[in-house]
Amino acid sequence: MIHKESRSSDHLTTASRRVVMMSKVAVALAAFFLLASIAVIISIAVVQTHKRRYVSPGLKYGIVLDAGSSKTAIYLYEWPAEKENNTGVVTQTTKCQVEGPGISDLRTDADQDKKTWKSFDSCMTEISKAIPSKQHSQTPVFLGATAGMRLLHKRNPDRSNTILKDMKTYLKGLPFNFRNASIMSGQDEGLYGWITVNYLMGNFLEKNLWNAWVHPHGSKTVGSLDLGGASTQIAFAVSDDAKGEDIIKVSLYGYDYNIYTHSFLCYGKNEAEKRVWAKLSKESSNWTNVRNPCYPAGYNVTMPAEDVFGSECTKSQIPAKYTPKREITFFGQSNAEQCKALVRSIFDLTSCQGAENCSFAGVYQPPLSGDFMAYAGFYWTALSLDVKGSKSMETFDENMKQLCTHDWKSLKKTYEGKDSHLKSYCYSANYVHTILSDGYKFNTGNWKTLNFQKEVNKTSIAWSLGYMLALSNMIPAEGKILKLPINNVLFTGLLLTFSALTIITLTYLVIAMARYCY
Repeated sequence: MIHKESRSSDHLTTASRRVVMMSKVAVALAAFFLLASIAVIISIAVVQTHKRRYVSPGLKYGIVLDAGSSKTAIYLYEWPAEKENNTGVVTQTTKCQVEGPGISDLRTDADQDKKTWKSFDSCMTEISKAIPSKQHSQTPVFLGATAGMRLLHKRNPDRSNTILKDMKTYLKGLPFNFRNASIMSGQDEGLYGWITVNYLMGNFLEKNLWNAWVHPHGSKTVGSLDLGGASTQIAFAVSDDAKGEDIIKVSLYGYDYNIYTHSFLCYGKNEAEKRVWAKLSKESSNWTNVRNPCYPAGYNVTMPAEDVFGSECTKSQIPAKYTPKREITFFGQSNAEQCKALVRSIFDLTSCQGAENCSFAGVYQPPLSGDFMAYAGFYWTALSLDVKGSKSMETFDENMKQLCTHDWKSLKKTYEGKDSHLKSYCYSANYVHTILSDGYKFNTGNWKTLNFQKEVNKTSIAWSLGYMLALSNMIPAEGKILKLPINNVLFTGLLLTFSALTIITLTYLVIAMARYCY
């Protein structure tokens, strides 16, 4: 009997031990799952919070028509839909040159008008293909007309208004979002040129090591010198306390700038040459033989008097013997010194004599400071003289004198270019030299601060880019799309699952602990 009771007691002890062992295993497993669940919850929370990234909602596009005095260029720009410091990061993607003259010549020749409008259609087709079709209706299109239309508006406001109306009708018929077509002020043209130059030079933004856009530390801005057919513009940063009607405050990328900018109408390269022709014609008694010291010897050209005196820039020089269709013939002389004096004579340099901070024609200009980018007509003239980039004033002078001594035959052998441009190389060189030295006050000491360039980083230097940069402030920016590393549904499911597992294991452990203690 005693033996049986002993065996029964041993059996109970063994069973009890098994229960205790299983309980310990269960508690260990519960503790493991509890810790694992907590670890998973913390991990997915950290990943979801710190590994999230923002995805750009895509690109926006803008079209700018640069309606110059002698040609129209159409630019397509693009930028991220989100912005950097309230200004879009804009890049040029497409440029299309409209064949034919500028829009100020519309409605004067029906055959030429047909060719011009056909070229407009061709360019806009090219632009359209570069923009996703779903974004056509959202893409703004702007037209800015410059000095050619400013002059036409002075001479014939009805015709200029009609041309603008025609352009608006045409642009509204395109699949884009027409915003504006207007004649731009010379001051705005100069300012937008300055913005373009400094944007391309990286003076507003640059990418840091983390590929983020930041303002360059200690960066300085560069002055802008633009030369068109009917006007020329100068713009550069001045001190914060500088004041004057030609000084504008502008904010870009979160920083303020004080900019001096002035535009000289009728001092564009083409209109200034007409003033040279007008002066020679007015002083000549024989229009069948007008000597032009700037033209190469052996070259001559005949033109109707209206080509000389029909401009708003030369109407004050019209002589008594003038009739629009009367012909004037110019004969080249290849006289460097006389050409220099002739070109210099069309500038009003006397009104600034003895005046401080004055360029020419009595126009206020603060002292020059910093480097300058000279582009458009300035660049093409420098290219003909082989002084593009930065060279000394002495090199410019030497090359100019050498060029002006060539006769027509040797000029065509030595220099490249169309005849319509070659004939005026000597004039252009003297014009650029005069406006830079006598006008803007560049000298042997600061001439090397001039950098004659056509483009920067394969992007054309033109006011249109600065125009687009400024206008991008008016285009609402979309917020960035938040991209999470874990899908929201999956994240929620994982969070609920492991939270439930944590609660269950924690409850079990509490119950097990209570049993053990009591």
